[in-house]
Amino acid sequence: MKKQCLMIQGTASDAGKSFLVAGLCRHFANQGIRVAPFKSQNMALNSAVTADGAEIGRAQALQAEAAKTPALSLMNPILLKPRDDMVSQLIVRGQAVGDVTPKEYQEFALQEGHLIAANAFKELHQLYDLIILEGGGNPAEPNLAHYDIVNMGMARMVNAPVLLVSDIDRGGSFCFVGRHFVAAGSKRSPFS
Repeated sequence: MKKQCLMIQGTASDAGKSFLVAGLCRHFANQGIRVAPFKSQNMALNSAVTADGAEIGRAQALQAEAAKTPALSLMNPILLKPRDDMVSQLIVRGQAVGDVTPKEYQEFALQEGHLIAANAFKELHQLYDLIILEGGGNPAEPNLAHYDIVNMGMARMVNAPVLLVSDIDRGGSFCFVGRHFVAAGSKRSPFS
């Protein structure tokens, strides 16, 4: 099988991205495809511990289980664990490296984060035939676009096609991406 990837993004947090990635991982694993989840950067208060002692997001650990494969730090190379409104613990490749403010994290993302994410994806893709990437929050947040390493920035980095997930009950059935407006069920996609 040719190495492939697919990214799931959402119109809001809690739109169903993690659940859909887990479902896709199980579906492809049941087809005999070596599949793995990937989320370049996650923010979560709680984490899961891999067999080798690395911390990753709990969603990625569940997705790895759905993919019938061991959870690896490569699947979530950057994890932010909030300590309060203005400080998060920064975990890189499963190991805590210190605390960061939002501004410090922005600098980290611009200087190192994109390389860490790209290298982890490359290493993971050498082990698996299919990677299902998960975005974070909403790809249309203009305040995050400059240092984005989890949504369209990551999709462009690895040339991944993107599916947009919406949960109308959460009020997230519309999304602006760049200069494009996307409505749930729209046949025209700005990602092509």
